Amino acid sequence: MNKKIPFSPPDITKEEIEEVVKVLESGWITSGPKLAQFEEDMKNYCNANHAVGVASATAGMELILKVFNIKEGDEIITTPYTYTATSNVILHRGIKPTFVDVAKDSFLMDLNKLEESITPKTKAIITVDFAGVPVDYDKVREILRKKNREDIILICDSAHAFGASYKGNKVGAQYDFHVFSFHAVKNLTTAEGGAITYNDNNFHGKEDLFRELKYTALQGQTKDALSKMKAGAWKYDILTDGFKCNMTDIQAAIGIIQLKRYENMLKIRKEIFNIYTNALKDKPWAIIPFDEDQVMETSYHLYPLRIRGFEEKQRDMVIEKLAEMDIATNVHFIPLPMFTLYKNLGYKIEDYPNSYNQYKNEISLPVYSILSLDDAKYVVDNLIKKVESILK
Repeated sequence: MNKKIPFSPPDITKEEIEEVVKVLESGWITSGPKLAQFEEDMKNYCNANHAVGVASATAGMELILKVFNIKEGDEIITTPYTYTATSNVILHRGIKPTFVDVAKDSFLMDLNKLEESITPKTKAIITVDFAGVPVDYDKVREILRKKNREDIILICDSAHAFGASYKGNKVGAQYDFHVFSFHAVKNLTTAEGGAITYNDNNFHGKEDLFRELKYTALQGQTKDALSKMKAGAWKYDILTDGFKCNMTDIQAAIGIIQLKRYENMLKIRKEIFNIYTNALKDKPWAIIPFDEDQVMETSYHLYPLRIRGFEEKQRDMVIEKLAEMDIATNVHFIPLPMFTLYKNLGYKIEDYPNSYNQYKNEISLPVYSILSLDDAKYVVDNLIKKVESILK
């Protein structure tokens, strides 16, 4: 009988449940003291000066672009090898994204092409820490210095990278802004949710950036709901046409406990990576994904295996054969120019050959902290059988 292996279920214990119940019983369930505690815990974990909890990573990127008034007529550079959220936030500002292809045999943006793509209209660059692997942040900063364009705002879509390390430090304070996701399938979850981390609270001349991000996430309202609920404190002002994307205390309560457990969760993910890599490293058809080197260590969010010589059709056959055994796998990502929205905007996948070549034979194996090591071995053993049955 086949084992049932889902792709990425959440790792929730009794402790998270009890913490949520406390919030539900407290009489205060939206943004309040738990969120403040979670923000403090996050900034400490990331070695950043500030953290702002939000409803999603998407909302975090939206907030940054809104607060710095990046708008139609400006240019934003990003990668086509990402989930559409990275690009949607640019479209929402009335800007057609400038896509820079990934480097050959890499899931990360080609930094040589990035340098060539910067124009006088470039206001922001959004790189992506794909699968939890940090971009070479220092090299990006070096490019801006070289071009005398340190005015460009550096945002990293670090949705996958919470807990990753760069040059010995946790990801979260290397760029002007890092934006994390705590969606249900992420390493650390708050069900839905995300966070912005950063260092400079007066960045680009802002008087109090933390306060501005907080009220812009709350319809531009100067008082949050907790403050307004105090007797006699009903008056408030509206300072901007903000969004409604604050994180709740219910979500923050989950996050507080998840963060306490997180280093052990990362350790389990790394062990699963090692099982996969040890089983695959001598297979001539297996292109092993990055895990760590002297500069950086992934957060072990995804195991994006590539199968040498395979096209989309053969890769899809492997996924189907494993699905017949109740082993769920995935693909990360379909490059954005392959979608109808982007085709209609004039993008063509032929212009991004490295992205297509990464995608066409990529298969993401399940990695999560409640996957047993025996089950990880079961997954990779059956993957090998299915791939080799197609190669015969």
